[in-house]
Amino acid sequence: MTSRRFFTVLGLVAATLALAVVLNPSAERHRDRVRAAIGERNVLAKALGLGSLAALVSSYHSLGVASYTSVDGHVLSVGAMGMVFVRDTP
Repeated sequence: MTSRRFFTVLGLVAATLALAVVLNPSAERHRDRVRAAIGERNVLAKALGLGSLAALVSSYHSLGVASYTSVDGHVLSVGAMGMVFVRDTP
């Protein structure tokens, strides 16, 4: 591998990591997505406000390039690059 190619790849990796840090979803974004997902999955849960309750009691954890929320040690949502995914919970 030539040094020029090495530095090009290194620059792309650095730019991707910087973009991941900038786009890391905030705690509010996680909570909004949890509220919406629980409401979409169960109409009764939406009527009772369980999505808001789950979002309120969740703890936000940032890993720099990714983040997650948890409730009682169980991962509720995972986020990276501006996207948040809510796990299916029993």
